Amino acid sequence: MHPNRPADKYSPLYFLASVGAGGLTVTFFMYLMFWVPHQDRPVPVFEDIFATLGAGSVGLKTAIAVALVGIATFVFLNIKYLVWNLKAFLAFRKSDAYESLKKSNAETTILAMPLALAMSVNALFIVGLVFVPGLWSIVEYLFPFAMAAFLAIGVQALIYIGDFLGRVLTNGGVFDVTAHNSFAQMLPAFALAMIAVGFSAPAAMSTNSVVVGVSLVGSTFFGIASVIYAALALFTAFNSMLHYGTSKETAPTLLIVIPLMTVLGIMAMRQNHGLHATFEAQVTAGETMVLLARLLTVQVLFGLMGLVVLARHGYWKSYVIGNETSPGSYALVCPGVALSVLIQFFVNAGLVQAGLVDKFSVIYWIVTAIAIAFQFAMIAMVFRLNKQHFGRATSQVVLAE
Repeated sequence: MHPNRPADKYSPLYFLASVGAGGLTVTFFMYLMFWVPHQDRPVPVFEDIFATLGAGSVGLKTAIAVALVGIATFVFLNIKYLVWNLKAFLAFRKSDAYESLKKSNAETTILAMPLALAMSVNALFIVGLVFVPGLWSIVEYLFPFAMAAFLAIGVQALIYIGDFLGRVLTNGGVFDVTAHNSFAQMLPAFALAMIAVGFSAPAAMSTNSVVVGVSLVGSTFFGIASVIYAALALFTAFNSMLHYGTSKETAPTLLIVIPLMTVLGIMAMRQNHGLHATFEAQVTAGETMVLLARLLTVQVLFGLMGLVVLARHGYWKSYVIGNETSPGSYALVCPGVALSVLIQFFVNAGLVQAGLVDKFSVIYWIVTAIAIAFQFAMIAMVFRLNKQHFGRATSQVVLAE
């Protein structure tokens, strides 16, 4: 009996459907973050948003309305696919396919679960800021619970990573180097980075020095762990790719460096804000601009490399436009979302703050339009992939890691 839809042949990579929707929630929050005035607060909250809705220009009111609808829509999808995946994963753990997965390179795809959990906590925090009146008055009480949640997810991620490394580093020959010809093994680094960025939020928002200190140290731990793991996975994978070429189905993983840069970049900016506000460390606008420019440079270079390989493999024709399906296709959403978010930061926290570009000038909108173009391209891709994988389509060719 064939599955009724591709998603019925389960892979932990389907957690990326939840992650992508969560990322799109963040892209809509960028409208509010940089366009809605929020005096004396690092982020806009319900009161700021609805005050601007009452007094702002028609263009700004429209942007806020679009942002609110976008946040509500994609948080719903984020949670919907997280719940679906958690249920499917519990059933999957009892199958022979799970036992086979645990003995292969693809064991690290399990790290898509803590990645998705961390993204959902971040997305729900945005929902709280935007839709819950008076939340900011009790936000200090929420930070310890948020950090406890990220710590629990981080411990879970480290346990899964430990299982994998313990197996491959103590039993020679069990890791298939010929199948290491992609950046699939960087998924654990992405999960650790998502935990780190969530852990860093109180550093940017709290006025309690103990909370800020714990946030700084906790986010640094998971951030550095992410960088170390990413470096090891990247260099060993590149060696394997040069020997064996890249595999068509895992080609989207070549773009995973792009979301990694955005997440670690936001973590660094949150940490810098906490260091400045609480511990009087000075970071200039010029330094922030150059940091963001460096991160964007890395993203563009890896993006160009990934697009070349995807084009040579004919990936888009097969898996995005065509009838073949692979759960790894969802890995294409995160890079576009990440570029959209980082470009918004580069324009507003970089170019505008450094005085190079005037806010809402022609140049400002030209660069911002690039970010919005990536955002809407990823929205179209999410709906396309959801239709492919979760719609009833018995004729599709199903491939799973």
